[in-house]
Amino acid sequence: MLNRRHSLLLLLITVLLLGFSVPEKRDRYFYEKRGEIVWEVPSEDKKIALTFDDGPYPATTDIILDLLKKYDAKATFFVLGNKVERFPETIKREIAEGHEVANHTFNHVYFMRSISDETIRDEIVKTEKALETLTGKKPLLFRPPGGYYNEHSIQIAKTLGYTTIMWSWHQDTNDWKSPGVNRIVSKVLNNARNGDIVLMHDFTPGSTQTVRALETILYELDQRGFEFVTVTELMKGMSSIPINK
Repeated sequence: MLNRRHSLLLLLITVLLLGFSVPEKRDRYFYEKRGEIVWEVPSEDKKIALTFDDGPYPATTDIILDLLKKYDAKATFFVLGNKVERFPETIKREIAEGHEVANHTFNHVYFMRSISDETIRDEIVKTEKALETLTGKKPLLFRPPGGYYNEHSIQIAKTLGYTTIMWSWHQDTNDWKSPGVNRIVSKVLNNARNGDIVLMHDFTPGSTQTVRALETILYELDQRGFEFVTVTELMKGMSSIPINK
């Protein structure tokens, strides 16, 4: 009996000394702290990053590029690999005009829990190869379609040399739902903060609302003194994250 009590006492002392091992919650703070996902980059500098998903699509992307050029604005385009192969000239123009081209999977696959590691890797690598073949440069930023991610997708992207990029929660324009030009404009302008990453789309089937909203957004933010930069430019102060040079 004494030996048993002695053993229990030793166990209790060991637990108290070592502490209880509580798994760390894998939330936004967890991934931001590790530099594996970026939602925004708060800063004293009046910089903002406009991002466009699901292109290229010449009918709308070209107009967006014209507007960006008018305001000397740089943006980041998260492109689909299958469209890189279909519209290579638009990709070339984006790069030639100083914009950033990043990875958005090959077929716009949602990384739900049931998706296999093989599919995740294949979707990222196929787009990477398409861009490298066309531009000679590997992208370093990745955005999962729909914002769906899990521990597997984060680590696979990291292993492949990518940082996963999301967007400021207060800057999701929902333009893919065609909510109306004024709603898109209001969402961005009413919430604009230094270091924001704004989510828009340069391909929304049957809609030109993003294009029409963009000119007002660019004009107004330019009047407020914002500088429009790529996501990579926005992240330059974050030394733990790989940066294109």
